[in-house]
Amino acid sequence: MNCTDLGIIGYAEAFATQERLVSEVLLGAEETLLVLEHHPVYTIGAGGDLTNLLDPSIAALRVNRGGDVTYHGPGQLVGYPIIDLSRRGRDLHRYLRFLEQFLVQLCADLGVTGFTLPGRTGVWTGQGKLASIGVGVRRWVSMHGFSLNVSSDTSAFDRINPCGMAQCRISSLARERGCETPMKDVKELVLTRFEHLLEQQLPRR
Repeated sequence: MNCTDLGIIGYAEAFATQERLVSEVLLGAEETLLVLEHHPVYTIGAGGDLTNLLDPSIAALRVNRGGDVTYHGPGQLVGYPIIDLSRRGRDLHRYLRFLEQFLVQLCADLGVTGFTLPGRTGVWTGQGKLASIGVGVRRWVSMHGFSLNVSSDTSAFDRINPCGMAQCRISSLARERGCETPMKDVKELVLTRFEHLLEQQLPRR
């Protein structure tokens, strides 16, 4: 698997990169995990409800993923796995559960207890939602993925109902750990752990 750190990048540029990589994987190229931070942007999934934008001045981007409205910006780690699910069981529900388990284990590696909630996609702590997941697929190749709040500033979420959930509290690794966590350390953990767990839970067939 190729693992690439794109640094801080605009949403449109990252989306174009995903589209290109999906096309390449469909032609037989190696799977890729992109890690990055976005410039500030609000996005809303294909079936998302615009009433979850509490501030009418927000110009959210409608994107081809599941889930509702969310925020991306500096201090939040975003992961976009470009995975050929046709070779890994063709089970989108199982892929979503894998992403949740990966994030729970990642948090544990950082000394944070994360958990999932029945009927809700993502990872929570006792202080709120820590990580969000929203994926899209084209001919069984995945795009979009997960976001993990790393820094302490989560105020941008106050302008929306995150993931369509009214009064949803948002947490971060900094809040959970009581100190800021260097983004490079979190990225390194993601890049070293993701493929190993993927091969354990969704092995190629």
